[in-house]
Amino acid sequence: MSSGIHHIEKSPASIEDTAKNDDFMQAATEAATTEHTMTVREAMQRYPKAILYSVGLSLAVVMDGYDMSLMQNFFSVVQFRHKYGHSLTNGDYQLSSTWQSVLSGISSVGAFFGLFLAGQLVEYFGFRRTMQVALVFISMAIFIVFFAQNLAMLAAGQLICGLPWGMFQGMASVYSADVAPLSLRSLLTSYINLCWAFGGFVSVGVLTACLQRTDEWAYRIPFAVQWIWILPIAAIVYFAPESPWWLLRQNRPDDARKTLRRLASSKVSDKEVESSLKLIQLTNEHERLLQAGTGYMSLFKGTNLRRTEIATITWVCQVTCGTWFASQITYFLQQGGLDEQDSFSFGLGMTALNCLGTIISWFVAIRLGRRKLYLLGLLGMLLSEVIVGCFGIPNVAGLGLVWASGAVLIANNLIYYLTIGPVCFTIISEIPSARLRNRTITFARACYLAAAVGAHFLQAALVNPTAWNLKGRGAFVWAGFCLVSLVWAFFRLPETKDRLAAELDILFEKRTRTRKFKTATVDLRQLLATKTEEN
Repeated sequence: MSSGIHHIEKSPASIEDTAKNDDFMQAATEAATTEHTMTVREAMQRYPKAILYSVGLSLAVVMDGYDMSLMQNFFSVVQFRHKYGHSLTNGDYQLSSTWQSVLSGISSVGAFFGLFLAGQLVEYFGFRRTMQVALVFISMAIFIVFFAQNLAMLAAGQLICGLPWGMFQGMASVYSADVAPLSLRSLLTSYINLCWAFGGFVSVGVLTACLQRTDEWAYRIPFAVQWIWILPIAAIVYFAPESPWWLLRQNRPDDARKTLRRLASSKVSDKEVESSLKLIQLTNEHERLLQAGTGYMSLFKGTNLRRTEIATITWVCQVTCGTWFASQITYFLQQGGLDEQDSFSFGLGMTALNCLGTIISWFVAIRLGRRKLYLLGLLGMLLSEVIVGCFGIPNVAGLGLVWASGAVLIANNLIYYLTIGPVCFTIISEIPSARLRNRTITFARACYLAAAVGAHFLQAALVNPTAWNLKGRGAFVWAGFCLVSLVWAFFRLPETKDRLAAELDILFEKRTRTRKFKTATVDLRQLLATKTEEN
């Protein structure tokens, strides 16, 4: 595969030539038909390497999920609070709500800049090289948090670690969408959410295993575990092929063809590979003539503005739905009266259910689609947050209400990982145009991280005894945000299930109404008609 870098794109064929070439159009149409008729089982048999490489690169997100859960739960670890906190009148040690917010949210600040860095590097160097750079960087950055002697050093380490974590977040979604056949797109993109959930599960499991330690290794061992992920992920990235969509945009159709061949098994004929390449070329050429550039300003022009809005707010709703309230369940329960061991047992059970919820969502999403599953998730989380808020109304809550609140929070988190969590990754991968997918996901994720920073400060203030100390009543605040999210999704979120990138281009160009996306009829030959009118 050529190693040259060609950022200035030349079209492989003009749209006029394509329109005259009946064989070209027929091949693209055949590829589209094959995509629509291929079952999940057939896709797994025909594209096992696409699954392997998509799953392998997405594993990098495990590190991000691990650390986010780790820092949230460190506030419940006595040794950590004793090292970095201050003494209270009752003899306990606590970090101030400000420092809790900083430590929880500062990695998101680093990830914010890492996202845009990756978005730029990917355009020039591709996914493989950018991922390799990020892995080398994170392997060195972990040393800072591992040896941190004070809060300032720990915060600096979290900030620096956030840079590669942000790079992983954006690249995983784009790469999965680029290499996955249509019937596997939902599974492979929502699998990213399973990586998040699994990272959280491992984090709580490691912390629980270290609870019996009374020295500094109770929190240093969990930091060190982060090095374990790097080597296996690096090995997969080394052998992974580059995205065929990216190669085509670099005017390297021969390399794109080789990649498509590598991703497929022997059950896929060379003719089918060629047809798939023609479909990618047709889609890319269509988008190239309509939007000309691939810079960030293109996100806010024409039909891309609507697509950017949907992708961005869909991701921000992962914050505003209230999942942050359940993310600190161990700390929340300890403030309500549970001991350290019981609170971590609750947390471990919840993170295990998170993984299970994501797996179940794969089967549910096939039947319900993206839009309905997302709406049901927001509704379920809204109701559970109202219930937790009601449990917190009594001024003096007994252990019975604390246990009940914990159970509802587990249900709340399960709803999230069954619906909003996984389906969001599918939606944000499908909504953008193929040429702007990298930029759109980068921008949308950056907006998510900005909202996440605010959520860290809000959540710390809601439950910290040195701040607002609302305890269970804080759920009412998140319920308000969740209600607003539900209203937006009902009116603005379209159904993208079973739609190819080219078909979604047509639906957005025709300004199809939100609730008509599911039933609208699309003919790929409309791409050619649209280009003729545009020219």
